[in-house]
Amino acid sequence: MFIFSAITPHSPLLIPSIGKENLPVLKKTQTAMKKISADLYSLKPDVIIIISPHGQLDEKKNTINQAPFFKSNFNQFGDLITNLEWTGDIGLAYKIYQEFETTELLRLIQEEKIDHGVSVPLFYLTQNLKNIRIIPINYSLASVQQHFAFGVKLAEVLKKFNERIAIVASGDLSHCLIKNSPSGYVPEGKKFDKIIIDSLKEKNYQNIINIDPQIAQKADQCGWHSIVFLLGILNEINLEPNIVSYEGPFGVGHLVAEFV
Repeated sequence: MFIFSAITPHSPLLIPSIGKENLPVLKKTQTAMKKISADLYSLKPDVIIIISPHGQLDEKKNTINQAPFFKSNFNQFGDLITNLEWTGDIGLAYKIYQEFETTELLRLIQEEKIDHGVSVPLFYLTQNLKNIRIIPINYSLASVQQHFAFGVKLAEVLKKFNERIAIVASGDLSHCLIKNSPSGYVPEGKKFDKIIIDSLKEKNYQNIINIDPQIAQKADQCGWHSIVFLLGILNEINLEPNIVSYEGPFGVGHLVAEFV
């Protein structure tokens, strides 16, 4: 049973011990993350399935992580203090994998350490959900059209289960919005972000799927596949996308959206 779906950024600067004096600059994003976290808490989920671009990326297969426990730290970002842990859902992850076993579209792994694409959103989303179980999925290097089709199939699979399931697409938009962006400035950065946001507001999801891959590549984004994956899951569910916040003060597009 689907009870919640959202798009979130995953900048490590959103972690207070990393962001420090920069955190107020991301106030809109932080407030939005707290808002959707409260919405999720009120819905009492059993499981969060979170789609990330920063784990193991297979050429053709999406990857579902069946580890019984997960842990994460932010040592690579200079934070030696924040250590996070979650419980996995071995049973549900394996049932999902079985549904795809003959399709060559999904690979099963058991990797206890998870990436910041998973851990940053969950830092906010699970603070008050002490008994939550999580299932990380990493998208593949296949086309966005294939990810949309996979999402449609996954939606059919998830309907078979009774768990209260939340789906989160983790991903940042363009990294090229201003001259001092991590990847410099290109005009395709703002163009990419505008297409995503305008198309969500208009519920024109085909526009998102049909973004020119060259624009997406030049925008140096990591959220396109995650978002399209989620849109495939939601394809036959009549939900209204709500842009909770969007900003890019450091040249990286941070989008928080919730489907209600």
